[in-house]
Amino acid sequence: MQHDDILRVATYNIHKGVQGIGPARRLEIHNLGLAVEQLDADIVCLQEVRKLHRREAAYFQRWPELPQAEFLAPEGYEAVYRTNAITKHGEHGNALLTRWPVIGHQHEDISDHRFEQRGLLHVEVDIQGRKVHVIVVHLGLIPGSRIRQVERLQGFIEREVPPGTPLVVAGDFNDWGQLLKRMLAGFGLYEWDAPRTFTYPARLPLAQLDHVYARGLTPLSLQVPRGRIWWRMSDHLPLIAEFRL
Repeated sequence: MQHDDILRVATYNIHKGVQGIGPARRLEIHNLGLAVEQLDADIVCLQEVRKLHRREAAYFQRWPELPQAEFLAPEGYEAVYRTNAITKHGEHGNALLTRWPVIGHQHEDISDHRFEQRGLLHVEVDIQGRKVHVIVVHLGLIPGSRIRQVERLQGFIEREVPPGTPLVVAGDFNDWGQLLKRMLAGFGLYEWDAPRTFTYPARLPLAQLDHVYARGLTPLSLQVPRGRIWWRMSDHLPLIAEFRL
């Protein structure tokens, strides 16, 4: 049952729609499409989303013709995608799927060094006449890089998001410590604390790398779907947060 005053946000690193390595790798993008629909979120923030990949498209018979963001969007949802990384065979990045109208969107490169291409996707959504800003992030693997990327995130928010406007920042932070949490709290972004919200690795979760932070919204719940069906699709589990508008 949908409540008009509840905003349900999910974040999910989909591992480019493929699991396994070498000849044992398997295409999971079709299962992920069903999974995204089952999340029943108003806004779905996705990381490691392929726009195209020529080698995988040639290898898998059922590789979708559509870019993954468009393929995963449930009926009636709008998909926004921007590339973070361009590789030899294709490109991938962040995406946002929303059942509410998109007002505008932009991308910011937050790469800290040439070996990791990282970016943030900023989307402004109209929820029943109220503007809500959502930023999808995928931070780096090196601790120092993540600190600098959060500093750049802060500068972006100060520049692009009006004070007092509801804001959600969600994605794969590649971090389970307290430092980034304190940094984000320093500019008004907080996460609901809940038990059993580990998201990585999906098969036996030991850490919460994925987060949903917000300001200007009342947090209500935070949960992680569990079970074999979920850990088969990606190396991360999805994280679902609910807020009162």
